Amino acid sequence: QGQLVESGGGWVQTGGSLRLACTPTTPTFRSYAMGWFRRAPGKGREFVATIKLGGGDAFYSPSVEGRFTISRDNAKNTMYLQMNRLQPEDTAVYYCAAAREFAAVLEYEYYAWGQGTQVTVSS
Repeated sequence: QGQLVESGGGWVQTGGSLRLACTPTTPTFRSYAMGWFRRAPGKGREFVATIKLGGGDAFYSPSVEGRFTISRDNAKNTMYLQMNRLQPEDTAVYYCAAAREFAAVLEYEYYAWGQGTQVTVSS
C-alpha cells in the first residue's frame, strides 16, 4: 500500500452524489488497468469497478452498475469514481488499486493499493 492516494470521500444524504479521485504518489506510476474496491463495516473488501488504461472499457459490480461511473484522465494520471443515487448500503471505505489485466475483480489481481477514503451515506 501507499502507491496510490484516494480523495473525495465524506458524508452524503441518501440519494446524493460524490466523486472519488485516485492519483499515484509518484508521477511516473502507470498501470494497464485500475479499479475501485470497498469495505463495508464488518465485511470483506468487495470489487466495485475497473477500467483500462485507455479509458474506453469499464466493468462494474452489479450492485453499482447504472449508478456509479468509473473514468480515467490519463493526462492527469487520475482515476475517478462518480457515485450517484447513493444508498446507506454504499457506506464503506473505498480503495483504489492497480492491476496488470483488465476486468480483474479479485483482490490478489491488484498489485498496488491506496489507504482508502471513507464514504458515509445516511438520511
